[in-house]
Amino acid sequence: MIEFRLPSLGADMDEGTLLEWAVQPGDTVKKGQVIAVVDTSKAAIEVETWYDGVVAELLVSRGDKIPVGTLMATLLEPGETPGAMRRAPVPEPGAGGPRGRRMVSPAARKLAREHGIDVETLTGTGPGGAVTLADVEHAASKPVATPGDRSAEIRKTIGAAMARSKREIPHYYVAETIPLRAALAWLARENADRCMTERVLPAVLLVKAVAVALKRFPELNGFFRDGTFSAATAVHVGVAISLRQGGLVAPALLHADSKPVAQLMQELADLVKRCRAGSLRRAELSEPTVTITNLGDQGAEQVFGVIYPPQVALVGFGRIVEQPWAEDGAVTVMPAITASLSADHRVSDGHRGALFLTDLRELLQHPEELDR
Repeated sequence: MIEFRLPSLGADMDEGTLLEWAVQPGDTVKKGQVIAVVDTSKAAIEVETWYDGVVAELLVSRGDKIPVGTLMATLLEPGETPGAMRRAPVPEPGAGGPRGRRMVSPAARKLAREHGIDVETLTGTGPGGAVTLADVEHAASKPVATPGDRSAEIRKTIGAAMARSKREIPHYYVAETIPLRAALAWLARENADRCMTERVLPAVLLVKAVAVALKRFPELNGFFRDGTFSAATAVHVGVAISLRQGGLVAPALLHADSKPVAQLMQELADLVKRCRAGSLRRAELSEPTVTITNLGDQGAEQVFGVIYPPQVALVGFGRIVEQPWAEDGAVTVMPAITASLSADHRVSDGHRGALFLTDLRELLQHPEELDR
């Protein structure tokens, strides 16, 4: 028997609320398949299973708020005999689940319609997994979060994480002004043959450059836990995204160092869209190895961020500005951006941080080499 427990979907997550099950008892599932959607203080997260198996029991009902680590479901391992199931037996053919009509009492179905509740999302506690009136009443009694409630909860979560960061992490900061003439000219040439919706933004080129540079500075890409640093084996760049209701989240662009910039642009656009719609995947929130905050055109010229634990570094970019620039003995006007690094002094020092920014600067002078 395999136990499926609520995983931590971020370093600051203590609990979550089950929004829906994507499976029913008796369903065969594969490793990596989404089996539930859980609401955290930041977004609705699709949670995958780590194992192949057959769903035996669903032990948490829609709307239940549970702590991280709570047993949510059990799975039968391949070849394992089902045996007796305590409360959610495998539905008989045609009796329930996605392959047949759910068993729902008439009173429960009527109440579900009145409250706009989809009975297919409920875990039935009646005989044979039938949805009862009590099941619908339980779901209907769950409070619905308003945008104001969600915004306040996000601010509370962010505040707690940042307070922990400043309390526990000895930050140091370094910054470098990076000329972008070559990078912007290359982007203009690359975008000339693309339609408006496929054009690559400067922010994506910055993400790729950071990801490539981190491969050479592994002490900035990883996690500090229990007094020990562990370098990550991949570069998953968390990108800070502002939410319409206030606050921000930083889901990851996975394996950002190994993808062409056009692919990263598509993935970033999709990530922003799903983030603001409140629909993210578990890996996108739980696996960032470093974070980038980019203020964009409307931001300030410099930003010095706070590290998101258990990560050990954060890279910040201000807005691109034209400024006087000494070049080949003459003064010219140069589009430039200030890159900053906030890093954990327990793992690295200012010398290595400065070398990282110098490497980042050099990479952006040869943008064509980043598009691989």
